[in-house]
Amino acid sequence: MSKTVATYCFLILLLTNCSSDDSSPANNNNSPEFVKTYGGSKNDSAQSVTAATDGGYIVLGHTQSNDNDITDKQDDSFDYWILKFDANDQLQWQKTYGGSLDDRGNDIIETSDGGYAILGYSFSNNDDASNNAGLQDYWIVKLNASGSILWEKSFGYQGADSGISLIETNDQGFLITGILDVTASGGEGNTQRTANRHAGGDYWALKLDISGNLEWSRYYGGNFTDTPYGVVQTEDNGFIIAGSSDSEDTDISGNIGTYDFWVIKISSSGDLVWEKSFGGSQIDEARAIIKSGDGNYIIAGDTRSNDNDVSQNKGAADLWLIKISPTGNLIWEKTIGGSNFDVARAIENSQNNGFIISGSSRSSDIDVSENKGQNDAWILKTDNNGNLLWETTFGGSNIDFSYDVAELANGSVIAVGDTASNDGDIIENKGFSDLLIIKID
Repeated sequence: MSKTVATYCFLILLLTNCSSDDSSPANNNNSPEFVKTYGGSKNDSAQSVTAATDGGYIVLGHTQSNDNDITDKQDDSFDYWILKFDANDQLQWQKTYGGSLDDRGNDIIETSDGGYAILGYSFSNNDDASNNAGLQDYWIVKLNASGSILWEKSFGYQGADSGISLIETNDQGFLITGILDVTASGGEGNTQRTANRHAGGDYWALKLDISGNLEWSRYYGGNFTDTPYGVVQTEDNGFIIAGSSDSEDTDISGNIGTYDFWVIKISSSGDLVWEKSFGGSQIDEARAIIKSGDGNYIIAGDTRSNDNDVSQNKGAADLWLIKISPTGNLIWEKTIGGSNFDVARAIENSQNNGFIISGSSRSSDIDVSENKGQNDAWILKTDNNGNLLWETTFGGSNIDFSYDVAELANGSVIAVGDTASNDGDIIENKGFSDLLIIKID
């Protein structure tokens, strides 16, 4: 081979090796636009983010602080905290909601009327929160576009009842889901049936009308711990709820080992249609569910198993994705992670038929390119078959976590969570923990 030809071949090989390969986890073809913290001198966290129709986004979490970035709060009890940003990432308004006790927001959606609905739990029975039934209740608040309260409702009994996720339903009402303390409620919580064999905490689904009035409520589970984290409405106006369960009785027929992904389909009136467990012999916890765009569903969570439904485990805990059919049949499953603990807490559809996922990672190998200290906020993208396209971590030397993620109309990604760091990617920490916002172009 001539020197000229050899040089030409070398250049072709070099260009080929340097070209973009979206299937490689080392190819972080995403660039962070900013990492920002908001908060005061105590504990502040973001739990949920949703893209707004005006091109901006809105963040829900909770704050214990009453100083620095928190401007409308006097005491140091926890309150819901909302921050609304415009399309240029400028803070338009922020507000806190709650009473004199512990109130923490978990989920926010933009509603079809241009306002917002927020869900979490409340111990309070004064100020913004009313009709607390005892200890901890679901607390849903309906807001207009500028954050003023239109109505608020509490649902619960004498125990620890916690609202976790909500969706707007096809009839412009709401389905809210979370945990019912069945033991403390004495079996109350169903509007259509009585089931005395339940105990502990169960999935609790409540269907509300457009004004927040209760249409029906039902609970599902067994005698141990059953926790729902995500819900979608199905084409037949039913619902699929995904979470985790370590029960093996009553409504759970196929527990595989300790905690499983437990997925249930219910009808439009709350009747249990089917239930399925997915996982292995160790702890497997589902944290989010979305429609996959082809009539099926994607569920994200984490697994410590390496058997049964889990084909591969790369470390202590891996992010685990499963795709299921409308009847709950497993279509495929994928693990993503390194040799340490890696988990998913949220998943959203992306504009090119892939998925954006956020959570946290302690790894710095295999699928995870870098760890900056303890838990890092971890954001990644997969194609529609769950293959990793890119991933990136953010954080400092302390604990940093991302609990939710959203893709904006312009393709940018917003991830939110909290941070206890004050170094690395975290320029400023204002208290024990701060609300964390990450933007990726």
